[in-house]
Amino acid sequence: METTNVTTPTIPPEMPRLGDFLCFAVYSANLAYGRAYKPILDELGLTYTQWITIVALWEHDEQTVSGLGDKLFLESNTLTPILKKLEALGYLERRRDPHDERQVIVRLTDAGRALREKGAQRTLVHATGLDADQFATARRTMNEVRDNLLRHTQRGAA
Repeated sequence: METTNVTTPTIPPEMPRLGDFLCFAVYSANLAYGRAYKPILDELGLTYTQWITIVALWEHDEQTVSGLGDKLFLESNTLTPILKKLEALGYLERRRDPHDERQVIVRLTDAGRALREKGAQRTLVHATGLDADQFATARRTMNEVRDNLLRHTQRGAA
């Protein structure tokens, strides 16, 4: 009977490994955040994208859909179904801007504002294992990475 040796492919030392990619660290951290937020969001009956939309409106209520999309880094065709769902849930209202009918204004309802009391204090800062300074530094660094990448793509560089 002949046995077959299964060997693990090796990566040349000059080639980066999966764990060397910052993009993979960000991607996998995003997945971990999603899992950690799931019980909180399930309790509120929201998805993460719906939740950050509500949070953005707590910061600045009565804003245009395009302004909200810019803040959330979401295109209108992605944001509109989220807003429709939140409106159906009774958390926000959409209306045409009386000064510019092309613009839609979004505002929280009393129920949307009440979510702040129910869920706003449920953050995952402690769960990250970072102290306050480390957390702030990580957030600033990620924002800088995001902004630099956006500038890079806007220049059309690949």
